[in-house]
Amino acid sequence: MSERSFTPAAGRFAPVRLYDPVVALTRERLWRSLVAMHVAPRPQDVVVDVGCGTGSLAVLLNRVEPRATVIGVDPDPEALAVARRKSAAAGAADNAPEWRLGMGDAVAGLVGAGTADTVVSSLVLHQCPVPMKHAVLAAMHETLRPGGKLVIADYGKQRTAAMRLAFRVVQLADGKADTQPNADGVLPRLIAEAGFQDVRESETVATLTGSLSLYVARRP
Repeated sequence: MSERSFTPAAGRFAPVRLYDPVVALTRERLWRSLVAMHVAPRPQDVVVDVGCGTGSLAVLLNRVEPRATVIGVDPDPEALAVARRKSAAAGAADNAPEWRLGMGDAVAGLVGAGTADTVVSSLVLHQCPVPMKHAVLAAMHETLRPGGKLVIADYGKQRTAAMRLAFRVVQLADGKADTQPNADGVLPRLIAEAGFQDVRESETVATLTGSLSLYVARRP
């Protein structure tokens, strides 16, 4: 896929500048904190944020462990411009996050195969067609070192009528064809098919836009 073929961060109908206010509706502070807890970056770790968008998670992980190397990858130059400004405003020092332009299925080539201790991704896979979900997960697997950790926060199985109704807002913005597999609970299977082990849904967070799930797994 080319940089022109991705779904924008805020969906098909909203500009990037509205992304952060929209994401705030997803109880963002809670689930981003849970992601940071599961990542638990250590000094000298390499942490890659695939589909980093406007950089909120990468900046948070950099704050949690400034001695780790945090690399944000996204296909949208406008979103990366916001990420750079956000990083500067946060006062990131010498080891500020790095920002690289590219699609999620190309991440291994962008940062190096087998180099990351942890790969994270948030609110990306629900926007991708199923073949692209496969490709991105395979690239994440290739990017991780053996024994490396995967942490994904995204819309997962919508288990109640209320969450399925709330999720319609996301489907309107991002398209039903790409989002419905997530709502049906496909991600754990796709993660395992990409070669990951110990795949589990570790957390669920009910939001105004549907249920978010945190998935963790490891590269063997």
